[in-house]
Amino acid sequence: MDNAFSTWLQLREPADAVARSESLTRTIAGAIAASRPLQVLDLATGTDANLRYLAPRLPGPQHWLVVDRDSALLALVPALTSSWGMARHCEVRTQVSGCVIRGERLECHVETRQLDLGTHTDVEIFAGCHLVTASALLDLASEGWLSALAAHCRAAGAAALFGITYNSCSSCSPVEPEDDMIRDLLNRHQKTDKGLGGPAAGPDAAGCAARSFAEVGYQVRSVPSDWVLGFAEHELQRRLIEGWAEAATQMAPGDASMIAGWRIRRIGHVDAGRSRVVVGHLDVAAWLPRA
Repeated sequence: MDNAFSTWLQLREPADAVARSESLTRTIAGAIAASRPLQVLDLATGTDANLRYLAPRLPGPQHWLVVDRDSALLALVPALTSSWGMARHCEVRTQVSGCVIRGERLECHVETRQLDLGTHTDVEIFAGCHLVTASALLDLASEGWLSALAAHCRAAGAAALFGITYNSCSSCSPVEPEDDMIRDLLNRHQKTDKGLGGPAAGPDAAGCAARSFAEVGYQVRSVPSDWVLGFAEHELQRRLIEGWAEAATQMAPGDASMIAGWRIRRIGHVDAGRSRVVVGHLDVAAWLPRA
């Protein structure tokens, strides 16, 4: 595991939680309310932030299967989720494969599994699921991968909820002359192969996923879930700008000097406390009509 990536995931968790659509989460919770115990599959779980957001908002009891290709990230899940549970005054019991969290309104068993979603073809992980979910994943996947995901969910009869899918829109203030160019290069970079079935859908992923689920009989709804980052998120802004500059340089190495200058000025705005960054995302939910 890259420690910088783990830090990035933990930095972005509060911003994700603020941005996500409460109304869409309630819609999905209502669609699956009759399922007991609730079986949830969390794809590319990272450090388990998606569970920490959703578990208190879903009907319980719950059993979560959280999968990721990075074993070191998965190794962090029991401690992070146990700490979160104890902060909520819940009883937490650690097990080999995860942890059990019990509180007045929450009973949740967490099972971890290492799995590379880019190469895995066995659909066993979807069997028996009531909800398939992920956060900040869809824009990394190819159109074919998203179509297969919809088919797997349909075969299981599972609802789906995907948070924080990048939609190509971003803006920074104060404005710098290169902002539009950097955003265009980033959007091109988002469509390169991220290891999930070929060239990623990138900014088109939410629309592609919505079509794929609609084609197999789902009702689908998408809701904006933009990041709005101010001074309180200065470290997240800094990491974001660094990442944008790196991606832009990969796409246009001949413009490396100009991109470096843009990065220095943007970081300067962050350090001076005057930077504001908005990053456009969509949350996508899909559920089967009731018979």
